[in-house]
Amino acid sequence: MFDEMRIVKIYIHMAAIRPRSSSFSRSTSVASNAVPGLKHGPNGTMFLSSGIQDLDKILGGGFTLGSLVMVMEDPEAPHHMLLLRNFMSQGLVHHQPLIYASPAKDPRGFLGTLPSVMVSKDDKSRAHESEQEKGLRIAWQYKKYFGEQNSDSQRDGKSEYCCDFDLRKPLERHFFTGKHIDCITLKDSADLTTFHDRCSSFLSQTPRTDGNVIGGRIAIQSLCSPQCEFSDKEWDMLSFVRSLKSLVRLSNSVAIITFPPSLVSPAFSKRLQHLADTLVSVKAIPDEDKELAKLLTGYQDMVGLLSMHKVARINTQVLNVSSDLTSSLK
Repeated sequence: MFDEMRIVKIYIHMAAIRPRSSSFSRSTSVASNAVPGLKHGPNGTMFLSSGIQDLDKILGGGFTLGSLVMVMEDPEAPHHMLLLRNFMSQGLVHHQPLIYASPAKDPRGFLGTLPSVMVSKDDKSRAHESEQEKGLRIAWQYKKYFGEQNSDSQRDGKSEYCCDFDLRKPLERHFFTGKHIDCITLKDSADLTTFHDRCSSFLSQTPRTDGNVIGGRIAIQSLCSPQCEFSDKEWDMLSFVRSLKSLVRLSNSVAIITFPPSLVSPAFSKRLQHLADTLVSVKAIPDEDKELAKLLTGYQDMVGLLSMHKVARINTQVLNVSSDLTSSLK
């Protein structure tokens, strides 16, 4: 049985964030702020941001490190690509290693579609003020506190864990330089052996026993796509997903796999859903649905629905159920 389903709205544009300000004093930083892009949760759990703030809230903080996320695609709309783009962009912004696999012939071209971080007017004004403050001459004992204030405000701000992205602008090139990014094509692949070995090598770089927590990301698009020669080998794909799940569980990484349920057998689809730690589905909203318009506020602004079927439960026996069953993704 699936956990209680929650539906959220998907919007095209990302909203601006207002970072939290801090006082002009030395503050002690907690362990959750020690690693950018990661957040500590209950019972020793660590979260990695999905790249969508409202989705992180529903998940109780984000994707759990060491978990496998399965996304069921909608055959009528590519809304699952929005989840992948935000997930990958968030990782690159936080300098986290990334591996991306796709049935496309040139998967590296997908990196050019990743959204850029949205900068609010307040951030622009603060950047202008910081440029002016560079010319100020202050005593050294206050200067070090001044520097800590800026760094603390950036760490405490939401942008340090989950950013807002603008789908109209591509991610800046400097986020791609010097990063560990591996793009793999699954097109015309006879089996998943080679890809499994590359995933194993990638995950070995972020072991859970290592004290230096980085947070790796694996994004696999349309695993069961007909472009792949192994698309008719259901047991081979199940074996790969099961092995990948065990490898991810022993690492400080999160793996997202999208698959089209309409192109596979119902029994195979159920098995994939059972293997998922977190299960999500996306569905396009009909242009004219009067009954749905009465239930949802702002129906005209929505382009799709994101349904949560299962949330990862690691290091706990109690499910974190959000009080907000409906949230907007702006």
